[in-house]
Amino acid sequence: MTRAERLQRIWHQFDGDREHQPSSAREAIEWAVDKGLISLPQADPLNVLAAQMSKALRDEYAEDANGRRYRVNHAVRVSRGGVQQTFWGVMGFASHDHMERAFTQRREQIVGDNLQLKTDVDVYNDQARGTRPEIKLILDYTDDVAERQAAQVASPKPTAKVTAA
Repeated sequence: MTRAERLQRIWHQFDGDREHQPSSAREAIEWAVDKGLISLPQADPLNVLAAQMSKALRDEYAEDANGRRYRVNHAVRVSRGGVQQTFWGVMGFASHDHMERAFTQRREQIVGDNLQLKTDVDVYNDQARGTRPEIKLILDYTDDVAERQAAQVASPKPTAKVTAA
């Protein structure tokens, strides 16, 4: 059994114990540790700090001369020798190739998320057919993006400015 499968099994035990009430992953882990189903990992402090840095890089935004809020740092995932690594580049400094790969990978994530969301909604609707209203899912984001762009222009948020050399 993989680590993910073990955690899924623990989650389902916890979920059943809680009579299927929505719960946090932390609550499930605390429950599992208390029951001796899993032990706390010995964390590598460098991995912990690297994860914190990745989150901080993901969360850094700036504003361009036109008032548009944009993500400063962009990640490219690469497998080398069977090990997946993430390389970060700063917009305005990273190569065109890096930025193109980062944008392509993010778009692929979005497509994959949309496919899974559509499948999940379809399965839910099939299971609920005749007992609840069908959930409608619109995957055309053209109007949503235009509305949010208009809202950004109308009330830009203050951010730090980052400029390329």
